[in-house]
Amino acid sequence: MQSKEGDQAVFEHIERLVTEEHHLFEKGALEEVDAKRLKSLQVELDQCWDLLRQRRAKRETGHAASEAQVRPAEVVERYRG
Repeated sequence: MQSKEGDQAVFEHIERLVTEEHHLFEKGALEEVDAKRLKSLQVELDQCWDLLRQRRAKRETGHAASEAQVRPAEVVERYRG
């Protein structure tokens, strides 16, 4: 099923981002370049999780999961939990 394969690719990307994020956290105090990279990773992770939620919602409502799109950081970062 194509949509599940797409989900798997997103999960694998998330795993790579989380691994890099953990390496940065392990450094402790971060230099400016690492702090910027960490923020970038966190935004990209938010975008990936949002994409997975969109894909699930599309499937649940009878639409193709492939219709889901990565939303801009400005949109994803304004969500409130």
